[in-house]
Amino acid sequence: MAKTPLEGVTILDVSTMIAAPYGTALLGDFGADVIKVEIPGRGDTSRSVGPFSEDGEPLRWPGLSRNKRSLTLDLHQEEGVEILKKLARKSDILVENFRPGTLEKWGVGYDVLKEENPNLIMIRVSGYGQTGPYKEKAGFGTPATAFSGYTYLQGFTDRHPVSPPFSLTDYICGIYVAFAAVTALYNRDTSEEGSGQMVDIALYETVFRMMEFLVAEYDQLQKVRERAPGLHGHSSPSGTFKTKDGHWVVLVTSTDTTFNRLANAMGREDMLEDPRYYTNAKRLENNDDTNQIVEDWIGTKDRKELLNHLDEYGVPVSPVMSIEDIFNDEQYRARENIVEVKHPRLGQIKVPGIVPKFEKTPGSIRTVAPDLGENNSEILSGIGFSEDEIVQLKSKHVI
Repeated sequence: MAKTPLEGVTILDVSTMIAAPYGTALLGDFGADVIKVEIPGRGDTSRSVGPFSEDGEPLRWPGLSRNKRSLTLDLHQEEGVEILKKLARKSDILVENFRPGTLEKWGVGYDVLKEENPNLIMIRVSGYGQTGPYKEKAGFGTPATAFSGYTYLQGFTDRHPVSPPFSLTDYICGIYVAFAAVTALYNRDTSEEGSGQMVDIALYETVFRMMEFLVAEYDQLQKVRERAPGLHGHSSPSGTFKTKDGHWVVLVTSTDTTFNRLANAMGREDMLEDPRYYTNAKRLENNDDTNQIVEDWIGTKDRKELLNHLDEYGVPVSPVMSIEDIFNDEQYRARENIVEVKHPRLGQIKVPGIVPKFEKTPGSIRTVAPDLGENNSEILSGIGFSEDEIVQLKSKHVI
């Protein structure tokens, strides 16, 4: 097996649910040894989040926690705290997402752990960050999405704002967790004065960071952008259009060059010289008319015919894909975007593949998501505990 980019990096994952665990899963895909610390007898709460198989098996868990080892540990007990300290001494990164102050209450805050290991990097995820007047508020992804300004923009003008239909902000935050981890590692290991440090990530900030257009627009124009479907106010034409045979496609022309291709594809070269349509700024002023022209034209084409024709002209367009469409799609298959792994009870289960694809040091799925406490003995013996001591810890419900 090819060497992975993060081989030799040890991560203590004491987080729960999606945002931070997704970040550690990404790091695990590329070779990090991720020790998943879970509550004895109960485990990570994401083990009890749907969807479920007919037998009650959590179907999100295999994709979210692959390439991890499970250690059960009760941090409410002093012996559990001491075990975490021992693990921290041998770890590169600790990732947590409790409400600010929780680890300090348990006696394993960053000030304590950096005494155990000055090179330890601690990544802290919370709803509103470790500072500010909202730091102690409970924070989950969907409310954080609303706080970020994103939900205000999504939906139709005549209806209420719409939250994303899955935990979008949590997954975006997970990417920031992985980004923060490798950035802090690089600084620690290459800088003359490099050492461990604490990284503070607020859920809402990870989406707000993408809103530079919104910030600049309000700052300079005092404009409050209202909700609208699609890329409203960015480029024209753009939107979701219905084909002659009843399928939906998304088309956008974010540059004048791509609009020129569309106009040629539609046989509407006249629009390239029409003062209402010949630049994006003018098309935005006449957006309803522009979109109507495109809608009427697309409505004369079956989906396959339309996609083939627009592909020939280099116009950005895509069918609106259901998960069934995705499972049957040749591009997903060629890119190995869906892979099959063995599961101890389900037999086989399909999960998302590795992203991104490294030429020389590719990521891999080395182990299926662990059962609760599956790796207790191997992890604890690795930091000096005897078999008898491990049995005693289990009898006292420390693990």
